[in-house]
Amino acid sequence: MMDQRVDLPPRQQITDLKQAAKHIRTARRILVMGCSGGGKSTLSLKIAKRFGLSYISLDRAVFWLPGWVVRDRAEQRNIIASRILEERWIMDGTNPSSLDIRLPRTDFVVWVRMPRLVCIWGAISRWAKWIGRTRPEMAPGCIEKVDWEFLRFIWTFEEKFAPRLVAGIAAHGPEVPVLQLEPFLVRLQHSVGSNGVGWPTGRRAS
Repeated sequence: MMDQRVDLPPRQQITDLKQAAKHIRTARRILVMGCSGGGKSTLSLKIAKRFGLSYISLDRAVFWLPGWVVRDRAEQRNIIASRILEERWIMDGTNPSSLDIRLPRTDFVVWVRMPRLVCIWGAISRWAKWIGRTRPEMAPGCIEKVDWEFLRFIWTFEEKFAPRLVAGIAAHGPEVPVLQLEPFLVRLQHSVGSNGVGWPTGRRAS
């Protein structure tokens, strides 16, 4: 069965990689979102390092407390509301329910939109790499794990969560340009790299 798909309006999508590179070079605040396992953290860290942006991981700074305890929702929003006031950042995290406060402060969105099989492979590979340890992008004490609930979340992401992202962007960031980074664009990454962005040379799990 193919991934079910809902898309942004064509006028909002950035499809030319040179244009995308220009946006990334000049943006002060970038939002990177997408399904778990697709590579968004790896990409966010590379862009942060390349352009001197503060890296904000929602998983580490907002959502989770040690031991995979979910932080109170009101406290989550308070933290996000404080961090988005910073002048220069790249924010790694999807969370449709906070798009209303994040998108108005965002200059450019990168939606890492990989097929679900790629994301599942990325999540499993990540778990194998970090088994028994906590990734730097996660809150302390959140040991890397993969379970059926998490895999089901990845498998149904396009069906259940992508429509919420499209609706959130339409409602809270209709003028924010969006690059949907998909497999065919990854294959053209050297075109972007030649314009000073330097996309990673291979797919890695976030």
